[in-house]
Amino acid sequence: MVAIAARVAIDWHCRHTWRRASKNTAWCLLGCAIGDFGTIAFFQFTGIPWPTLAIMTLAIVNGLLTSIALETFILSRQMDLATAFRTAIGMSFISMVAMEAMMNAVDWALTGGAVLTWWVVPLMLAAGFVTPLPYNYWRLKALGKACH
Repeated sequence: MVAIAARVAIDWHCRHTWRRASKNTAWCLLGCAIGDFGTIAFFQFTGIPWPTLAIMTLAIVNGLLTSIALETFILSRQMDLATAFRTAIGMSFISMVAMEAMMNAVDWALTGGAVLTWWVVPLMLAAGFVTPLPYNYWRLKALGKACH
């Protein structure tokens, strides 16, 4: 016998939840952008001839790592370090992966590679913010779970 989860109607018009989800997403974006942009900038400035896909893959991994590190640090002020780490990974990982993938997809689509320019960075950040925001709102509203 398979248990069927009840569908819960979600109020998508709650300003308080959108503000909380936006704050959570912004912290995640900051952490992701540090590792992602740092990696792309390193390859851009050093001229190391790696394939674009390899640079972007490394940028995504580094973005995930720096986001987890930042969120763990923030959460460690509220709970012990091990719990903070588990919380950072468990509650934000899907958001971080979606954010990273979209940021790099925008970069690739607009510049043709792993290239940071003054005009593409804001577009990457906007796409990275908007992509996981509805998911973060849903997690707060439907499950009562947040990363901060």
